[in-house]
Amino acid sequence: MEVCVDSVISAINAEKGGASRLELCSNLMEGGTTPTIGMLQVVKSKVKIPVFVMIRPRGGDFLYTEEEVEVMKHDIHALKENGADGFVFGFLQEDGSVDSDRCKTFIELISPLPVTFHRAIDMCNNMMVALRTLIDLKFDRVLTSGGAANALDGAAMIDKMITEARGNIIVVPGGGINEDNLERILQIGAKEFHCSARIFQESNMLQQKSGITLGGSLSPPEYGHRIASLMKVNNMMNIASMCWESLNK
Repeated sequence: MEVCVDSVISAINAEKGGASRLELCSNLMEGGTTPTIGMLQVVKSKVKIPVFVMIRPRGGDFLYTEEEVEVMKHDIHALKENGADGFVFGFLQEDGSVDSDRCKTFIELISPLPVTFHRAIDMCNNMMVALRTLIDLKFDRVLTSGGAANALDGAAMIDKMITEARGNIIVVPGGGINEDNLERILQIGAKEFHCSARIFQESNMLQQKSGITLGGSLSPPEYGHRIASLMKVNNMMNIASMCWESLNK
């Protein structure tokens, strides 16, 4: 179980709940962007499980300018020096195919740490061709919802990807996975899964001013934020353990 987190308390809750690995991000409202060095340092001081770090300079598409790529390279150097256990990234070309050249450059930059290609694959023009490209590039994992809005809707494609991968890359279902649909998703044969397991936590502010937000039109509420729930993580680990045990009988 990999839990994507964007706060220290979420990282702590995920580990206590039984998660095997963290994907550390900022800005989960936009699907996750690169976290700060400070965030990585504090998270690493609080948990023992591996922390894979998202490298994504902004929200939106995965076609990056040379300046954005330069930022990403600097981030990798700094985060690698500060204890990152692996990295999560992805590059696409204009036509929706995997940008092999940039991916290869970043894999070499990150080596010998493990690399995951993130859900950029869900935006590809041909997911099976993209999967074979990632295998050739020697990615360790690929995170995917099967090209659908969520992993349950994309389960048929994820199943095909697992079969096509033949153990050469770990296909990790992710996107909208929760306690209600986890078992159905794992029944396709996935050995890992990715989720956020979040709940809304109310603010402790006594003074709360309505009518003002500090972000854009899609901003979350000012007086509260979402964190990984220890109970949700624990429940999902129990569901996964029982499902895998049943499938292995």
